[in-house]
Amino acid sequence: MLPDMPSRASFAILAVLLLGMPFILYSGGFGLRGLTADLSGETRFFTTPAANVLIFGHMAAGALVTLLAPVQLLPVTRARNPRVHRTLGYVTLTAAAVTGIFGLLYIALRGTIGGPLMSAGFALYGALLLIAAANTAYHALDKNRPRHRAWALRLAVLALGSFLYRLHYWVWYAATGGAGSNEAFTGPFDVVNFIAFYLPYLIILEFVLRRPLFR
Repeated sequence: MLPDMPSRASFAILAVLLLGMPFILYSGGFGLRGLTADLSGETRFFTTPAANVLIFGHMAAGALVTLLAPVQLLPVTRARNPRVHRTLGYVTLTAAAVTGIFGLLYIALRGTIGGPLMSAGFALYGALLLIAAANTAYHALDKNRPRHRAWALRLAVLALGSFLYRLHYWVWYAATGGAGSNEAFTGPFDVVNFIAFYLPYLIILEFVLRRPLFR
C-alpha cells in the first residue's frame, strides 16, 4: 500500500509549484487571450479558427492541469479534505483530457514546428497524459487506492511536462548559450528534448513505485 506523503515531499511539491507559477500564469493567461482576442500580430500559433481553439484551449487547460495535479497530491487536499479532493479531481481530469485531446488534434491538423520527430514526441506525451488521466479516474471510481495513487503520481509528472520542457531550455541556454539548439527546433538538444521532458521522469517514477515502501 502506498504510504502517506511525508512532509518533505509536500514541501518539494510546493517548491515546484512556486518555481512553475510564472509559467502557469503565463500559459493560462496566453491561452485565454488566444481564445478571446486576435493575437495574429503576436504569435505564429494564431491561424485558423479551429486551430486557434485547439492550441489556445490546450494551453489554458494545460496550465490548469500543471497547477492542480500536484496540488491533488498534498495531504491538505488528499486526506484532510476528501470532498475538495474529489471536486478538484474532476476538474483536473477534465482539464487533462482537454489538454491531451486538443494537443493531439492540433498536431494532426497543423503539425509542429520541429517536424515529424517533434510531432511524434509530443503526440506520445499527449497519449500518455490521456492514459494517465483515464487510469487515475478509473481506479478512483474502483476505490483501488494504491493504483489510484500510483496513476495520480504519473499524471502529476506528466502534468509538469510543459513546464519541464521550457525549464530544460532555460537551464541549457544558461549553461551553454543554446548549443545544439536552433529556431527550427531541429538541433541535437531540441531532438533529445522532444521526449526528455517527460520520459526520463516517468522512468524514475516507475523505479520509485517498485520500491518495497510503495508496494
